[in-house]
Amino acid sequence: MPTEYDLVAVAFADATGTPGAVGFAIDPGLSAALGGYTDADFSADVRTLQSRGKKVIISVGGETGRVVVNSSASAVAFADSVHALIQRYGFDGVDIDLENGLNPTYMAQALRSLRAKVGSGLIIAMAPQTIDMQNPAGSYFKLALDIKDILTVVNTQFYNSGAMLGCDNNAAYAQGTVNFIVALACIQLEAGLRPDQVGLGLPAGPGAAGGGIVAPSVVNAALDCLTRGTNCGSFRPPRTYPGLRGAMTWSINWDVTNNNTFARTVSPHLRTLP
Repeated sequence: MPTEYDLVAVAFADATGTPGAVGFAIDPGLSAALGGYTDADFSADVRTLQSRGKKVIISVGGETGRVVVNSSASAVAFADSVHALIQRYGFDGVDIDLENGLNPTYMAQALRSLRAKVGSGLIIAMAPQTIDMQNPAGSYFKLALDIKDILTVVNTQFYNSGAMLGCDNNAAYAQGTVNFIVALACIQLEAGLRPDQVGLGLPAGPGAAGGGIVAPSVVNAALDCLTRGTNCGSFRPPRTYPGLRGAMTWSINWDVTNNNTFARTVSPHLRTLP
């Protein structure tokens, strides 16, 4: 793992036979390919990253994930099962990446219950699709606002979405551009999330996504526009947000495949921001 990454989301924990509960384990095929890599080896690797100052969280769901939390019982099962994974592997928190819908009421219940079990140090991240963060009344956006007091960061996937409206609501911006990233991040920043709760999620390079791939220099330009008001495209946000959280990429694996270009370009730039 490139040393530039500060927060590692391990993908993915997925549904079990119990409604709301999730499970995670090392894939047997992967274990065999690596010569017998075990859960204990994985836990040791988590601890090694943490000893280097990194945080490691478990990501739930993904594109094909089918985790459903839609009742008090399933909320309890979710919180209990994620807590068990945190205890087993040493994770620092959880990332909600449910791309097939969620119930904000019961997921909020689950996450508050989990935080009560783990404590205030629990990291709660989200990785919604772009469409999920268009409207504060939408379920994903509502969840983020409902748990704003305990939420760490929302890393919206600014890719695989096609053209979308920005916070000016005047035009559809094409994905894969500075305008798209800035105008859509602006929605969250103007609709209630703190700047330190907003991250920019982009593909790590060719092959990592079906659309919305940009050069890392474009990510840096978007960061400059949002935090300093410089290097903007034709769209300019109504104000600057110096406390913007940072950037996320899908994924470390793809970044390594592309010579760690994302990490080596974006991370140093982040250190120069306000």
